[in-house]
Amino acid sequence: MDFGIVLQTTPPSARVVDLAVQADRLGFDHVWTFDSHILWQDPYPIFGQILDHTRRVMVGPMVTNPTTRDWTVTASLFATLNEMYGNRTVCGIGRGDSAVRVEGGRPSTLKVLRDAVGVIRGLASGESVAYGDSTLRLPWASKSELEVWVAAYGPKALKLTGEVADGYILQLADPQITAWMVEAVRSAARDAGRDPDDITICVAAPAYITDGSAEAAEHARDQCRWFGGMVGNHVADIVSRYGESSGVPTALTDYIKAREGYDYNQHGRAGNTHTTFVPDEIVDRFCIIGPPEEHIKRVEELRELGVDQFAVYLQHDDKEHTLAAYADHVMPAVNVATDART
Repeated sequence: MDFGIVLQTTPPSARVVDLAVQADRLGFDHVWTFDSHILWQDPYPIFGQILDHTRRVMVGPMVTNPTTRDWTVTASLFATLNEMYGNRTVCGIGRGDSAVRVEGGRPSTLKVLRDAVGVIRGLASGESVAYGDSTLRLPWASKSELEVWVAAYGPKALKLTGEVADGYILQLADPQITAWMVEAVRSAARDAGRDPDDITICVAAPAYITDGSAEAAEHARDQCRWFGGMVGNHVADIVSRYGESSGVPTALTDYIKAREGYDYNQHGRAGNTHTTFVPDEIVDRFCIIGPPEEHIKRVEELRELGVDQFAVYLQHDDKEHTLAAYADHVMPAVNVATDART
């Protein structure tokens, strides 16, 4: 099983690069970053620095969107990084959240997202693609290869993911919800004549290592509560679009009934004052909190559901300890168990 980390590109950028270098040295496979160019620094120059200072990790956004960035520019960025550092990039993409909303915009339609996936992947893989009334190709990118992984929650977005994506990104670590989401993607893939096993499944969520005490758990929940607010933004879109009978598990939709607005200036930040509506139960379900054995247990549950990668959001006050604990305890235990099964 692969492991990744997810970072905000909060200044100083050297700190982001340093955490990525630590992750590479400790055996993590992917380094992801937010892509919200007003709230934080632009991730693409930082990707270049990360690739230049590491040897093996893949890098990419979790996630970009088809609205704030021109598709051809996005493709050229990835193809350029691949030419410079080998094919070590992956494009995570969704309809758009903070990057779009902070400008007063709205998430893209699913049709736009579908088209963007094809154009970005095709161009960044050296192929010719239809773009408007033109046919475009990056003539210098023949050796570049790029996978595009789609982040999705709603039924139609999950269907799109199964039909066109190379990977699926689910931003929460609840096994019950994961099972439902993964099966929706796989079912759509089968219906489209694709092999569901060709779609890489990535679950991403905050993880906080504690000593097992109640006091430590309370602190960890407060550090991770922001995540329930972030997920709640996407869930609110689903409810507004489909109503409460969307088919999405009620465990994902019920808690947002107490939601009262959201301040994107505090997006993804520990101590976010607009996420007090998120109950402890949701924090415990969506995130992984506790001593290493709790993390091992949950990640193994996710692996049994077909998850190929667990990516740790590191937006809290104990980043290095979390990285080290995963490298020393969680990753070896999970992968030893994986090897034993095979």
